[in-house]
Amino acid sequence: MNQLVIAITLLISLISRIHAQQNTAPTSSTALPPMRLTTTAFSDGGIIPVKFSQAAPNAAPGGGTSPALSWSDVPPGTQSFVLHMHDVDVSRNKTTDDNLHWLVWNIPATATSLPEGVPAGAQLADGSFQMNVFMAGYRGPGAAASGPLHHYVFELYALDIKLDVKPSSGGSETRVAVLKAIDGHVLGKAGYVGLFKRPQ
Repeated sequence: MNQLVIAITLLISLISRIHAQQNTAPTSSTALPPMRLTTTAFSDGGIIPVKFSQAAPNAAPGGGTSPALSWSDVPPGTQSFVLHMHDVDVSRNKTTDDNLHWLVWNIPATATSLPEGVPAGAQLADGSFQMNVFMAGYRGPGAAASGPLHHYVFELYALDIKLDVKPSSGGSETRVAVLKAIDGHVLGKAGYVGLFKRPQ
């Protein structure tokens, strides 16, 4: 009889512990997938086709055709996007300021892509703004044929605000203003890399 009482007591104690653990255990939530940036124009880490470079037969000086870009798995609460394309192998004026090829900001939160061949101009039809180091528009890759392949990095930022930044006369100054304005407002980031140097 005593053994039965002890067994029942132990069973009740065990059930109470399990119940307590269930009540105090933190609830697990499914982690959100990271935001993704993609293009069908070239593979991530692959060679950027001449079509999208300054070396393209129909490219305006310092211009080129921008590749189509798309993104997915956007963080909840996103209010706008910033796209930043730069050549990390070029240092301007022997500083850490690399070569800005394309900066697009205040891309609407409802957007999931940029089409191929975005036209030049400070403000696009969707209300977003764009700049490169010299002018308002896309500046394709243009690394010299005699040197190594350059790394052109595309970065997409999802923000919890729209930026109160207008294009300035210089692309580098505009980039500084945009990157300063996004500080503390980045909900997610995605990247994509292309390699390029001019054909021999």
